[in-house]
Amino acid sequence: MHLSIIIVNYNTRDLLKNCLNSIIEQTHDIEYEIIVSDNGSTDGSLEMLAKDFSAVHVIANNQNLGFGAANNRALDIAKGKYIFYLNSDTILLNNAPKIFYDYFEEHQNENLGAIGGMLLDSNKRFIHSGGTFPSLKSEIPDLIKLNIGNIYLTFGTILHFKNMHRNHFVKEQYGKIDFITGADIFLKSNEYARFDEDFFLYFEDTYLQYKLSQANLERRIIPGPQIVHLCGGSVGEGMTIYRKASFSRINYEFSRIKFLRKTTSSKSILAKMGIGLAKFLIILSWINPFIISKTKPHFRKLLSL
Repeated sequence: MHLSIIIVNYNTRDLLKNCLNSIIEQTHDIEYEIIVSDNGSTDGSLEMLAKDFSAVHVIANNQNLGFGAANNRALDIAKGKYIFYLNSDTILLNNAPKIFYDYFEEHQNENLGAIGGMLLDSNKRFIHSGGTFPSLKSEIPDLIKLNIGNIYLTFGTILHFKNMHRNHFVKEQYGKIDFITGADIFLKSNEYARFDEDFFLYFEDTYLQYKLSQANLERRIIPGPQIVHLCGGSVGEGMTIYRKASFSRINYEFSRIKFLRKTTSSKSILAKMGIGLAKFLIILSWINPFIISKTKPHFRKLLSL
């Protein structure tokens, strides 16, 4: 089989249905399977899949395993030569899977690790599709800005969530990149396609591609695929914006620290001091009257990372 398309779902029934319909309508001239790894949804997702998409392979996890772990469960049964990790809040506008497949096949002799496309918003404007690897140098200033924002904006958590998931409009840009956003990652089905399950949510896609970089395997944004990304939808449709914000922010910061630890020298005193400072700034940003009831129980866990 040429390709396994893997989608993680957690209470995004309607988005998932639109995503699956777009795959079926747009994908042709390639042998593929679709695997949905459901993280214990309670919104009728499983019933919808059974009724409307009987050909889709469904893994019904009995709890929310997290993004990386759920993808790995699907990877375990995937039959494709290639894997296409796709978010449930995406819509294919053309035969993107075949375009990705052909590109990889044509560049077999190159050190190619993963590819993705320039993502679009619902108005077909280019949005954030990848970036540079986070480091202490980039994350400390970001955390300082977050704290300054909390001083002036009492609803800092909601604003932080919206900033994380809003559409950042960018210029059309192709070629080598540190990492492709996790909404659409196309790569070979091998050991490098497996996620580190230490990450529950956020940064798992970035760390996967960091490992590709350590193996001298390139990540590229290529022209051709047209994929709409409704940023933030895959977190869960049933949550209020406040609950989404708190849930996302807590998990984002846990994963931020984990990524920095895994990619920074553990023997360096400066690195240890930098990570300690990052933790302090995160806790400082969490001491907010609107969110402290949600964040306070997680102080100890953050400090232990």
